[in-house]
Amino acid sequence: MRAVSENGVSDDQAAEATADAVVEPSEADGASSAAGDVLPEDLQPHLVDPEDYVFPNNNRRRIPGYLYLGIAIALTVLVITVDGSVFVNRGLLGAAAILGVVGVYSIVTGWNLNIDERDALVAAVAEVGFPVGHASAQMGWRGLLSRPTWRILLYSADEPPAKRGFVMVDGVDGAVVDSFVEDNPEDWSIYDDEEPPSDTAPTGESASASTESDAADATAEASEPAERDAAT
Repeated sequence: MRAVSENGVSDDQAAEATADAVVEPSEADGASSAAGDVLPEDLQPHLVDPEDYVFPNNNRRRIPGYLYLGIAIALTVLVITVDGSVFVNRGLLGAAAILGVVGVYSIVTGWNLNIDERDALVAAVAEVGFPVGHASAQMGWRGLLSRPTWRILLYSADEPPAKRGFVMVDGVDGAVVDSFVEDNPEDWSIYDDEEPPSDTAPTGESASASTESDAADATAEASEPAERDAAT
């Protein structure tokens, strides 16, 4: 006859629950890595071929411009051919004029991006005049004609960086629009004094032993009421 504890759980059920609670560290780590924060391969720089990466060209802005012009022409033709209808009036010509202006502006500002981020970085390094370590590039637009411009932030190659610079490179012809170089005002010495925390999570055999010990304690607590019931 199986002994049943005060909460209605038998010894066999407690043992099965304890066995399910014991998980090998390797299996737990594998499950967490599979469902954890992992970047896809196309966003990991060391997994992507630089030749396959292409920054989107700025001339894609012409596509909506052509669509606006097409709609404007269609509205104009509609007003001319169906004049006098209750559903078509000359107010559509105003809408066609607005779409035409917006379409022309989109086409004019759809500059072709002849200079990619690598070419812009080369121009920026030549402009600042010091060996570059860390650098980042950002695409922006300037002026009423929305001319594409690369904005490059550079740090010198020494550790910690002694200098930093900011360079703006035209994305159409590669000309340097503006530049600025200064001594690095950032204080990075505070990071040199930091020490790694002494408390570390148990790994390997220690983690397995800790898990098995917790499972054994849970089994003992679950079996104590059953033993008292069997004795009575």
